[in-house]
Amino acid sequence: MKILLKLAFLGFFLLSSTLSFSADRGTQSEAIALVKKAGDYLKKNGKEKAFAEFNNSKGQFVDRDLYIFAFLANGDGIERANGANIKLVGKNLLEMKDADGKFLIKEILATGTNNDGKGWVDYKWPNPVSGGIENKRTYIEKFDDVLIGCGVYK
Repeated sequence: MKILLKLAFLGFFLLSSTLSFSADRGTQSEAIALVKKAGDYLKKNGKEKAFAEFNNSKGQFVDRDLYIFAFLANGDGIERANGANIKLVGKNLLEMKDADGKFLIKEILATGTNNDGKGWVDYKWPNPVSGGIENKRTYIEKFDDVLIGCGVYK
């Protein structure tokens, strides 16, 4: 009986910690809203100031596991901003693949430069909060010649 009680408690603890972790994750609608907020900031402040703010890991464009990243729409693959990993900024990531071998930057650039100038891309990516490789869905939108993205972990 004690073993059964301990297992029930352990199961409840694991379930409640999973639910609270899930509650701390950003949603698709929050990702879209953050991209639109970043686009407005870019339009009002210009690229230099916007990229600096997008790169600020403690700034207004980082919220839990949501963060802004940016590329130019010219297709060069050089990351201009990343609120979760400043080490990627300034690097050509065009040939970067996810854990499944998908050319995610090429797909992000293609999605942001399509006729609509916006859309979703699915891939696997490290979660800065959990530290694990997870499925991610990223919203991309083009603002003038800048592609701004923000993703959610599923």
